[in-house]
Amino acid sequence: MRDLYSVIKSPVVTEKATWANEKCNQIVLEVDVNANKIEIKRAVEQLLKKKVLAVQTLNRKGKKKRTGRFIGRRPDTKRAIVRLYPGEKFDLFEGA
Repeated sequence: MRDLYSVIKSPVVTEKATWANEKCNQIVLEVDVNANKIEIKRAVEQLLKKKVLAVQTLNRKGKKKRTGRFIGRRPDTKRAIVRLYPGEKFDLFEGA
């Protein structure tokens, strides 16, 4: 069993993620590349204290970037779209 704090890296704060949070009751999180849906569900339920209805994941390939004549690469990432039960609310900016 994996450590819960290593599964969730950070929340994703974009226009699309904010819209999904407000309209569809979903949270978009950046997670560990090796995490599966069961681990993500357990981590959200125990760390964020929210009831999870479903988890969808997507893998994102890192882009190639050039600096002068050298070619580098951004790391691959994984995102999870977590759907909460009706009545559950997740406010990222509660005090703001």
